Amino acid sequence: MSGPNTNYDPVEVAALAPEAVETARDAALAAIAAAASLEDLKAVRSAHLGDKSPLALANREIGALPPSAKAAAGKLVGQAKGVVNQAVAARQSELETERDERILIEEAVDVTLPAARRPLGRRHPIELMSERIADMFVGMGWEIAEGPEVEAEWFNFDALNFDADHPARQMQDTFYVEPPDGGLVLRTHTSPVQARSLLERGVPIAIACIGRVFRTDELDATHMPAFHQVEGLCVDEGITMAHLKGTLDTLASHLFGDGITTRLRPSFFPFTEPSAEMDLRCFACRGEDPNCRACKGTGWIEWGGCGMVNRNVLSACGIDPDRYSGFAFGMGIDRALMFRTGVSDMRDMIEGDVRFDAQFGMEI
Repeated sequence: MSGPNTNYDPVEVAALAPEAVETARDAALAAIAAAASLEDLKAVRSAHLGDKSPLALANREIGALPPSAKAAAGKLVGQAKGVVNQAVAARQSELETERDERILIEEAVDVTLPAARRPLGRRHPIELMSERIADMFVGMGWEIAEGPEVEAEWFNFDALNFDADHPARQMQDTFYVEPPDGGLVLRTHTSPVQARSLLERGVPIAIACIGRVFRTDELDATHMPAFHQVEGLCVDEGITMAHLKGTLDTLASHLFGDGITTRLRPSFFPFTEPSAEMDLRCFACRGEDPNCRACKGTGWIEWGGCGMVNRNVLSACGIDPDRYSGFAFGMGIDRALMFRTGVSDMRDMIEGDVRFDAQFGMEI
């Protein structure tokens, strides 16, 4: 900064000469007018209004003037800076308008053009049905248990009270893993998880096992060599058939609607005693239509098997059958899906046609 100028003469402070200020102003206005973009204008603003610009340097020289000259010099520089600031603001507005108009043209989307849409995938309805069943049991406080699909013959048969000569052990009913005498099979039901869970977890226990099972059935509209089951097991002190019936009714109403109940008919299974076949109240006519195609006028539809866990099964798993009792049940998930959705051919579930899955969306 220059020292005090006691004998003021405007010529002595060149930066404050009117011609110098006007030249700086005109140069700034020309540069502003020539700015072709907002980035160019930003550079112009820095060059002509920044700390090292001619007008800024002239403004700092005002301090070196005597008091009587400061007002005139300040007015001269201030007017020049004001003109430049107004020009910058006006040019910025113009450039922003141009930018917005350009974006509208360059980034325009013709919403009338046909779009190349890729169809969304769908989850398989059997998986959705399995999750619905699992959610119900978890909501009741049960646990979800899992077991291997390649199972030891002892867990699949012996632990469940199947005799050595039981027909289910024959190779025309069971898939044996090579070598045939190696003691490994593809599990024929999810019941082996019962024995595994009793041995691993002990009692009391309440579990549901959902998974794929295998049998040597021919593939047709109502049978598959690989299908899905849900197995339920509850063992504790004082468990009775009443607990079994209540659980089955809860599951039936959850899957097929309020008011759908079950009934039990005497039957035989090696791993339960007493055993029962469970029927489902017809969800189509609710037992009121003698010509109903779903139940053939009987009012009931066969659903699965159940019963109280056989004492031999409890003993084989180290559970005292005189102190503990329990129930078990099992039914096909694929069959339940047919009931719930009206699918008439099981083969549609496994052929991999996306049109079949698409009709169910993400939830059923």
